[in-house]
Amino acid sequence: MSSAAPRTTGQGHLWSVDEHLQDILATVRPLDPIELQLLDAQGCVLVEDVTVPVSLPPFDNSSMDGYAVRVADVAGASEEFPAVLEVVGDVAAGDSQLLHVGPGQSARIMTGAPLPPGAEAVVPVEWTDGGLGEGPVTGMRARSLAPEGAVGHVHVYRPAEARAHVRAQGSDVKAGDRALESGTVLGPPQIGLLAAIGRGTVRVRPRPRVVVMSTGSELVPPGEELGSGQIYDSNSFALTAAAGDAGAIAYRVGAVADDAETLRSTIDDQLVRADLVVTTGGVSVGAYDVVKEALSYAGDEDEAGSGIDFRKLAMQPGKPQGFGTIGPDHTPLLALPGNPVSSYVSFELFVRPAIRTLMGLDDVHRPTVRATLTADKALTSPKGRRQFLRGTHRDGAVTPVGGAGSHLVAALAHADALIVVPEDIETVEPGTEVEVVLLG
Repeated sequence: MSSAAPRTTGQGHLWSVDEHLQDILATVRPLDPIELQLLDAQGCVLVEDVTVPVSLPPFDNSSMDGYAVRVADVAGASEEFPAVLEVVGDVAAGDSQLLHVGPGQSARIMTGAPLPPGAEAVVPVEWTDGGLGEGPVTGMRARSLAPEGAVGHVHVYRPAEARAHVRAQGSDVKAGDRALESGTVLGPPQIGLLAAIGRGTVRVRPRPRVVVMSTGSELVPPGEELGSGQIYDSNSFALTAAAGDAGAIAYRVGAVADDAETLRSTIDDQLVRADLVVTTGGVSVGAYDVVKEALSYAGDEDEAGSGIDFRKLAMQPGKPQGFGTIGPDHTPLLALPGNPVSSYVSFELFVRPAIRTLMGLDDVHRPTVRATLTADKALTSPKGRRQFLRGTHRDGAVTPVGGAGSHLVAALAHADALIVVPEDIETVEPGTEVEVVLLG
């Protein structure tokens, strides 16, 4: 999961956003490939080219319910002068012993059934009398025609060209073609294709298992009664949902009280099911910032090369951050700030790329675009920090949502983009073109 311990610096070093992200991506490595059953592989990244062993369709088959005929036998057929053909039998989907269609003959055929030898085309049942001698079959009578009707004769009222209504063998994919490339994310259509060509298992990088926990004795699970000084634990829900959205198998642990020993014990217990651990809260400079107390390098000397480095980043929101590895397998851990907006922005910038890297994806970042700022007044940004403001993006324009406060979770719920203000810019006037990170 990780190849090297993260870098450490002096306490006074102010990390840039790019430096912190580069350190994370240099440490985190894609998960080892495994063989999975098809449905277990949904959302995973393929690590092999898949070649088609059998053509699709594997045989010529009918695309309609109707009659398999020879072209010459229906040439010039019309309602006034229909072609009258002997019906030699039925051909249903899955039939292995096929009838032979000779001159003046036809075989009633169902959609998906193999084209019988001698037949050159299929005439839809609506072009016939359905073998009933009562004129063209239409409407409900066409749909309710019983496939086990008596063998006899059929009147055909329209001619058919060669190969009409026939799905040719290999018209979808041919044996030897490449069905899927290595690096493909397996969604429902890809799973369906693998099943169609007979693959029961596939070699993929598994979806990473991400454990999310928040810290704070003041946190209460939603649905319970709030006491004095308590708030609901929203961060662990938001980040668990975000991890699942990024492609991970996400586990929410819930809030851990402000006790370093309890936190460390909880994390240790979770490592058995974690490819990545995410904590939120307790990374600042307060008296109860237990994540720093529990997970700093000085407290993690039992595992060589492990430990969490706590940093200050030149960004707003999200200045305090922690990153490193922990436990015998050197599991990556990202420690995010506790304010709701800070934690979510930090997730998008740092955790999501880490999850996508574990998955083995080439493009791990959210898409970015240039857009025109529409606002009632100029935006201000602290000098020397890269600011990420919430916004809505529409038709090449972006509008700020809410203020810059890192506690404004309601505004965050209405945003679908982050407006990026670089470190060297303190004021952005309306009408200015800005960089926008798309969240949707």
